[in-house]
Amino acid sequence: MQLSFDADVEAFRAEFVAFLDENLPPEAETAERSRTCSHIPEWARRWQRLQFDSGWLLPGNPPEFGGRNATVVQQYVHREELSRRRIYHTYNPQGVGIVAASILSFGTEEQKQRWAVPILRAEMTASVGMSEPGAGSDLAGLRTRADADGDHFVVNGQKVWTSGAHDADVLLTFVRTDQEAPKHKGISVLLIPTESEGLVRRPFPTICHADDVDFNEVFFTDVRVPKENLIGPAGGGWRVANGALGHERTMMWMQYADRLHNLITDFEPRTEIERDRYATLLMDHRALQLIGSGAVAAAARGEADLPSISVLKVLGSEAERDATEAALEAAGIDGLRHPATTAPYAPYDLDYLSASWMERYFRSFAGTIAGGTSEIQRNIIARGLGMPTH
Repeated sequence: MQLSFDADVEAFRAEFVAFLDENLPPEAETAERSRTCSHIPEWARRWQRLQFDSGWLLPGNPPEFGGRNATVVQQYVHREELSRRRIYHTYNPQGVGIVAASILSFGTEEQKQRWAVPILRAEMTASVGMSEPGAGSDLAGLRTRADADGDHFVVNGQKVWTSGAHDADVLLTFVRTDQEAPKHKGISVLLIPTESEGLVRRPFPTICHADDVDFNEVFFTDVRVPKENLIGPAGGGWRVANGALGHERTMMWMQYADRLHNLITDFEPRTEIERDRYATLLMDHRALQLIGSGAVAAAARGEADLPSISVLKVLGSEAERDATEAALEAAGIDGLRHPATTAPYAPYDLDYLSASWMERYFRSFAGTIAGGTSEIQRNIIARGLGMPTH
């Protein structure tokens, strides 16, 4: 077992650190924060474009798509440095990490230039239209349909929980194009501009805070979408979905590890029971780091280890939930108060860390749902172990 990085990886890290030291926007310029996960303030658009042009936005990509063909381990230390400084490389994480990544994986060259590059350069923003009122974790149960009509599809249906849709320029939308095919095989993926006639976005707040308006209902009524906006083959949406969620989950554990570290740092145990829970949280954090490092090493060897990614998702999200619960109980009445916390560059972490313990506890449950519920992840783990999934 090697617990350190090779010289070439540390040289890569040093080059990125030097880039950050020289180019991070001054804190005075970063006062405007993101309204939603598809809203990018102008200063952050400039910052994202600079990273793209310098090959630091997504280092694993080739240079023409904002990277430098970095290895998996180099990508890991890139994310590690971002987490260490509490920096977000984009204010449109779904657009960059899921939508553009899916287009680069499954789209045509024309689609990559028309859609992926502008998203990566923060010239447009994107959200994901996946969940529906009757198809949340069960994507195969979706009912939004796209019927062929000449050189267009006509889309009718509804999406929900569509984060940032009211600020997005385009939606990566999962639709049913074959009503007769088995439900996993009749799904396709369309890029649908949000200004399309017949498309209506209705944002709504969460239980956490009335001002926290990121989710949307999205309604499609006879929305005409050119067939050239089809990503991948017709009926190939299930494969695109697995790729999209894979992009989302691969390094998600690092976000959980970062948040868990901050939660542990802020948690002040006073009683014997609190100290016992504190020790458990420390062990969870260390386990998350070690399993995550193992998953990165496996990926560097070219090995697909989906069960480990699912273990990380379950462990990270549930440890964060347990940590906020422990901190809330320890804080007592103070758990309802808002701390005066500031953190430059990291809008989502800023919102999270400036919330009361009660709000942070409420929000922690979202982590066990977004990106695949804990129940779904346990099924994946069971399959990887050769166990029954029901």
